[in-house]
Amino acid sequence: MANSAMFSTFILSLTLFHIFQLVQSHYSLYHESKSFNVLNYGAIGDGFSDDSKAFKDAWEDTCNYIGSQSTMEIPEGYTFLLQPIEFHGPCKSKKIILSISGNLIAPESPYEWECKKDHCHKWIEFGHINGLHINGHGTLACLKRPRGVVISHSSNVHISNIMVKDSPNFQMSLEDSKWVIVKQLTITADGDSPNTDGIHIQRSQNVIVYESNIRTGDDCISIGDGSKYVNISRISCGPGHGISIGSLGRYGTKETVENVVVRDCTFRETTNGVRIKTWQGGRGHVRNVLFERIKLHGATRPIIIDQFYCPHSQCKNHTRAVEIKNVMYNHIHGTSIKKPFVQLLCSKSVPCRGIFMNDINIRNENEEEEEKYHKSLSHNDHPSAECINVKGESNGVMKPKLGCLEFKRH
Repeated sequence: MANSAMFSTFILSLTLFHIFQLVQSHYSLYHESKSFNVLNYGAIGDGFSDDSKAFKDAWEDTCNYIGSQSTMEIPEGYTFLLQPIEFHGPCKSKKIILSISGNLIAPESPYEWECKKDHCHKWIEFGHINGLHINGHGTLACLKRPRGVVISHSSNVHISNIMVKDSPNFQMSLEDSKWVIVKQLTITADGDSPNTDGIHIQRSQNVIVYESNIRTGDDCISIGDGSKYVNISRISCGPGHGISIGSLGRYGTKETVENVVVRDCTFRETTNGVRIKTWQGGRGHVRNVLFERIKLHGATRPIIIDQFYCPHSQCKNHTRAVEIKNVMYNHIHGTSIKKPFVQLLCSKSVPCRGIFMNDINIRNENEEEEEKYHKSLSHNDHPSAECINVKGESNGVMKPKLGCLEFKRH
C-alpha cells in the first residue's frame, strides 16, 4: 500500500523505543540505596485511621534521599486510609520506587474528603518526578470521587502489577508526561458507570501500555489531546467502551493525536471496539494510526470513525472538523452482536483520507450460533457497514465490504 513504508518506519521506531526502555528498566542501581517504610512514620494500616501524614512524611524522606535509589515501602497485610494526597518532586534520588504491597483506600463518603471544594478532582497524584517506579501487588481503591491515580509532568515512569479499582472517574490518568511504561495492571470499575475510563492518556508522548486486564463502564483506554507515540498491546478489554482516540475538538478547540499503535488486543462484550471520535466544529488532526490483530467476542460497533460525535440529545451542525488521516486496520476478526459492524462517518468538508483496511472478518454472533446449532435465525435489516466521505483502500478478505474503499490486489 502507498503508506506501508511510513507505517513500517513508525512501528520500527516504537519497537526500538520499547527495547531501550526495557533495557533501562533492568539496569540495576545497587549503590547508595535506602528504603523508607510507612509504618516507621506512624502509619496504622487498619483501614479506619487516617494515614495521610505518615505517607507524606515517608515520601519527603524518600524523595529527598541523595543516592542512586530510594524506596517507599507500603507493606503487605495492611489497609491504609488516605485523604487526597500529592507525591511531588523533583526528587534527589535517580530512581524512586513506590513498592505497594498493602492496600490503599479513600474515605467512603465524599463529605469526609479533606480538600478544598474546587480541588477535589483527584485522589493520588505523582507529579514532577523523573525515574518513578510504582510496583507491587497491592490495590488502590477510590470509591466516591473522580480520578483515582494521576501521573503528571513526569518522565521515565514505570508502573506494574498493581490493581486500581472503583474510581467514579478515570481510574488512572497519564498527563503531561513522557517515556511511560504501564504493564500487567488490573483495572476494574462498575460496568454501568459513566466516565470511568481505565487509563486516560493526555498531552503525553512515548507511552507503552501492555499486558493488562481492564474492565470498566467506559473506555478501557482513551487517548486524548496532545498524545503521540503511543503503543498499546495485549490488552484484555471488557466490559467497557473499547479503546478510543478522542473525543477531540469540543467547543471548536484545536487538538491533535498522532503515531498510535493498538495491536494484539481482545474485546469481550464491549459497546465499541477501536474508535476515533471527534466533535463537529473542532480543529486539529488524528494521523498515523494502526489498529492491528484485534479479536472480537460479541463486541458492538467494532470499528468506528465518528466525526459527528455528540453524546447529548442536540448538537449544532458545523462544517469544520478534526482531520483524520492515515489510519490502517489490519487483521481484525471476530463477532459482533449488532449491525453495523463498521462505521466510517466522516465530514463532507473534511473527509477522512488515507483509510486502509486489510483482512477484516467480522461476523454476526447470531450467525455463529446458527452454524453451531443448525437453527434458522432472523436477522435485522440494518446494513453491515456504513461509510460516508471516506477516501482509502481495502485489500484481502473484507467482511463486511465497504464500497467507499477502493479494492486493491497486492
